[in-house]
Amino acid sequence: MLSDFALFLKQAVLQPKQTSSLVPSSRALALAMASHVGPLTGPVVEFGPGTGKITQAILDRGVAPADLTLYEMNPVFAEQLHRHFAGVTIHTAPAQDAANRMAPTVGAVISGLPLLSMPRLLRRDIIAAAFRIMRPDGIFVQFTYGANSPLTPEGQAILGLRVEKAQKVWGNLPPAQVYLMRRANV
Repeated sequence: MLSDFALFLKQAVLQPKQTSSLVPSSRALALAMASHVGPLTGPVVEFGPGTGKITQAILDRGVAPADLTLYEMNPVFAEQLHRHFAGVTIHTAPAQDAANRMAPTVGAVISGLPLLSMPRLLRRDIIAAAFRIMRPDGIFVQFTYGANSPLTPEGQAILGLRVEKAQKVWGNLPPAQVYLMRRANV
């Protein structure tokens, strides 16, 4: 069986547009992303869990497996996630399909998707889908490797969101910036 790193590298080579990195998220980044959820968050959704490093950090924060739903398009990653995370709901489907599968009861969406490498409208569709499944006080947590927010000021205005920088994770290769998105009127 391949290690997480070897599996991630193989998938990055085979499907570079879906991974946008040659290495999986570090433990430091996983901890930073998961620090925004806990046992009282309620249902949590993860977009693009890959090999599950952030997934494990979410569970370690006290989110019950029954309260965690993953959206992973890569069937190889989805199969590995099924083997490692009993009790977690896993959809081998794109993130933007979440609104067709879930009620708006989610407390947080944690995203490991490479949003900055996606077309602007697809990026906006994914973020909009996240907010369609979240409660009014829900939070969207995203990291990027670039200096820019995952959502332009125009996109923020169109979707009625506000974006703020959270942790800068230097212990990741490359260093990553965590962003938090919330509804502007909450």
